[in-house]
Amino acid sequence: FLCFSLFPQLGGCGILGVGIWLAVTQGNFATLSSSFPSLSAANLLIVTGTFVMIIGFVGCIGAIKENKCLLLSFFIMLLIIFLLELTVVILFFVYTDKIDKYAQRDLKKGLHLYGTDGNIGLTNAWSIIQTDFRCCGVSNYTDWFEVYNTTRVPDSCCLEFSENCGLHSPGTWWKAPCYETVKVWLQENLLAVGIFGLCTAMVQV
Repeated sequence: FLCFSLFPQLGGCGILGVGIWLAVTQGNFATLSSSFPSLSAANLLIVTGTFVMIIGFVGCIGAIKENKCLLLSFFIMLLIIFLLELTVVILFFVYTDKIDKYAQRDLKKGLHLYGTDGNIGLTNAWSIIQTDFRCCGVSNYTDWFEVYNTTRVPDSCCLEFSENCGLHSPGTWWKAPCYETVKVWLQENLLAVGIFGLCTAMVQV
């Protein structure tokens, strides 16, 4: 049982380490959400890693001291996590349409913070996504017209990057919507995520 209880501890250390590394080295890459500015990958990993480490610590101490109270707490926390994971998955599939609408509305709201003071994280995040996924805007490139109040887009939307290329004609910009493009990419990689989640759930059970 001691070996079993060490898995969460080691896993938590790994997740926490990655989160701290991201916070230190990629501190300028934050969230795309204007409603939840602290919801970045680094912060999520740090919180998750800390929580998992605490659970593993309780399990280890309980196993070493053979304390029934600590062992019971360990199993209860694992059960709560498993039920939360199951609930989140069910709610996600049930409210997919509503989540899509809310997410797109929030992302479009966040576009207005692009390039503004104190939002370098959001600015860098959009630049990286548009460049890597070859897309522009949330629904399409016209989302940026409302931000700039003119016919232009960020330079990261350009087919061939050059300074102020976002002022050129729409024929020189990516046409794919970023929301749908990233969503398709996530769906294509959902199998790997699902297998990982299933293995995690089986270990917890």
